[in-house]
Amino acid sequence: MSLPPGFLDELRGRVSLARVVGRKVSWDPRKTNAARGDYWAACPFHQEKSASFHVDDAKGFYYCFGCNAKGDALTFLRETENLDFMPAVELLAAEAGMPMPARDPGAAARETLRAGLAEAMEAAVRFYRLQLATTPAAEARAYLQRRGVTPETQARFELGYAGRDGKALFRALTEKGFAPAILVEAGLCRKPDDGGAPYDLFRDRILFPIRDARGRAIAFGGRAMDPGARAKYLNSPETPLFDKGRSLYNVGPARAAAGKAGGLVVVEGYMDAIGLTQVGIAHVVAPLGTAITADQLQLMWRITDEPVVALDGDAAGQGAAQRLVDLALPHLAAGKGLRFAMMPPGQDPDDVARAGGRAAAEALLAASRPMIDLLWERETAEAGMLDSPERRAAFDARLRAHLARIADPSIRAHWQAEIRERRAALFAPVRKPAAGARPARGAGPRRGFAAAPPVGAEPTTRASLLARPEAAAEAEARIHETVILAGCLAHPEIAARFEHALDRLEFRCADLAAIRDALLAAIVRAPDDPSPAVAARLGFDPAPRLRATGTLPAARRLLADPAQAERAVAEAIDRHAASGGRAVEVREAERAVAGAADEGLTWRLREAADAAHAAVTRPLAEVASESEDESALSRGLQNLIDQQIWKKRHP
Repeated sequence: MSLPPGFLDELRGRVSLARVVGRKVSWDPRKTNAARGDYWAACPFHQEKSASFHVDDAKGFYYCFGCNAKGDALTFLRETENLDFMPAVELLAAEAGMPMPARDPGAAARETLRAGLAEAMEAAVRFYRLQLATTPAAEARAYLQRRGVTPETQARFELGYAGRDGKALFRALTEKGFAPAILVEAGLCRKPDDGGAPYDLFRDRILFPIRDARGRAIAFGGRAMDPGARAKYLNSPETPLFDKGRSLYNVGPARAAAGKAGGLVVVEGYMDAIGLTQVGIAHVVAPLGTAITADQLQLMWRITDEPVVALDGDAAGQGAAQRLVDLALPHLAAGKGLRFAMMPPGQDPDDVARAGGRAAAEALLAASRPMIDLLWERETAEAGMLDSPERRAAFDARLRAHLARIADPSIRAHWQAEIRERRAALFAPVRKPAAGARPARGAGPRRGFAAAPPVGAEPTTRASLLARPEAAAEAEARIHETVILAGCLAHPEIAARFEHALDRLEFRCADLAAIRDALLAAIVRAPDDPSPAVAARLGFDPAPRLRATGTLPAARRLLADPAQAERAVAEAIDRHAASGGRAVEVREAERAVAGAADEGLTWRLREAADAAHAAVTRPLAEVASESEDESALSRGLQNLIDQQIWKKRHP
């Protein structure tokens, strides 16, 4: 059966040769450098004691310096498994997750056409390179000189020039025997609508040959010399050889250099790639004049796990970075990510390389940042506007939407944990001025005070709710947190429903906070039954510990029923949130005691105590309106607090 064009190339690109060979050999740890894709082992094809069998995983080829065996993944499978060509292809395709193409009688004809197109492209590369040395190309050479591109670099990248004569290439190649139809099919020439002779696609442009990963010329990019040209850069149209969304400029040399450098740099344009290469940073690729596609992203990840994207320091560069973040989110996997190096304002990577050389460029690349930084900066760009519950809720909704797009559960859990920490820092409560502090002269009343506090002391201050010992407050928090966790672990659907509230709630007990964090991470991986994942993350099963605390006698019966358990968890969350606000007031009041006017402190504590009592202890009439189970739950939780069951009773 014939295979469609490009199938074998994609198959080789998707499969790691080192993984295929690694099933048959043991790598020599002294010579192997896995980070660079450089593997050595004793040859599986002949008897030897030294490791002379070499695998270049980036290029996808192996070679034995002892017996001269060489080939790619298909060759290795055929030789070691004694397989014919098609069975080897089918086996490798199954490993790569690629479906075998249907039988196509026209595949052979198309492969012949591709060979003819590739030959025409190579002839065009040679023609345009010669044109760059001619008199009409003087301005093009002057432009390259102004951009600091040396003659050696011009030869390395095979730069050329298309003159103003719109049929020079057509005449030259047809005289060499190329059919006009081939030149049109290759994207080198266009056929006019009136049916006349084809004409050249590129005119008065510096040309950048585009080669695929195997080094074959597949297209051109052209930079206009005329400032008035409609398009500053023009690429070849898509052809049987060229798929713009699946190609990268300089991909072949960059892949080879990436093995030694241990990474890959992605820039926006041809000149950026050339400029960095000229100063010694050769592991650099560029998309072809458009935004990076998912296919290009996968191609980058086949070269290195974490490419560094170096973008211009202007608004367009920032926008491109944000679009790439959105594109990459669903494709993230363990070890597969992106980092971003933003250039100084008004500069691109080529500017940095020409002005500061390799050291300046490498310094900016070394300061690259993870993609979560860019997403967070975008969503918090107007953090000052998050001044109302509604705006904060919208902010939270956007973050949840971004996280939901991450397909890998493990990656999503780590992003959630990072976002949780950043969000907590963003919305950390701002400390109010001490109660005895005086406002600056001319300033109006401080926020939160209707009028100046009175002077004088009240003896009821010490007996207020805010004057409770810290230990009692900690124990009260333990009751709430235990009820919340027990209900969520007993009923996973409750955990999923209250995930957002759990994320925002401040747990005061460190051991229970650890269980909460494990539960939030487990909900992402196993929403239907998070308990095993929680136990695996903690190293123990938290359920028996929660039941053994002795804090659930009144709520244990209710937690057995999902509906009642949900009400129990909801009430515990509300009470705990109110208790947390009360604890903040306690700490602020304690800091304000020293040097404060007695009655001023009394007034402040009384105001805070009234607010806390209103939030935590509801009137009996309100409780009476609940169902019998809800009333029992409210009384049970409140009794646990009022009885101070955390205190050790002496007989």
